[in-house]
Amino acid sequence: MNSNTEKNDGQASCEYQENVGILRQIDFFSSLPLEATKVFAYLCTRETFRPGDYLFQQDEEGDRAYYIISGSARLDRRIDDTEKTMRTYTAGAFIGRLALMGKMRRLFSLKASTEVTCLIIGREKFTRALEQFPDIMPKIIKVLVDNIYNWEKRFLADRSVDGENSFQQIGVSLV
Repeated sequence: MNSNTEKNDGQASCEYQENVGILRQIDFFSSLPLEATKVFAYLCTRETFRPGDYLFQQDEEGDRAYYIISGSARLDRRIDDTEKTMRTYTAGAFIGRLALMGKMRRLFSLKASTEVTCLIIGREKFTRALEQFPDIMPKIIKVLVDNIYNWEKRFLADRSVDGENSFQQIGVSLV
């Protein structure tokens, strides 16, 4: 084995260990057994996006989830012919987990504001890993339910009584 191969193997091993560590911090994966987390870490890829690159675009089918390792990205929504920025995501954000669970069209675009490096897992690989660990699905569903409940709870806490029109838009936890 030459030194380049050893170096590449070391980098891959180091990146894999970093991926395991990252997944252990994401609520979606944190309650899973270490064996399952290691499989997901192996199936993840890393991708770097330049400023202005789209991670995904509104109306396309979403089939990947993104964890932002570094950088920042804008969440935009195209309304008529105008793009409106809804929020900014930075390192530590995990975006698109529902796309792992089933087919859905993206309601927003995510565009790199700076150079963005992401840990990415696709639905197909995610589903194959779930087949190896069928007992983890209830844990994943619980995390999703908790996320939806907590989101709606924060939404309600942030709204004043005079914003009654926004109250007509809630109820996602009733789905």
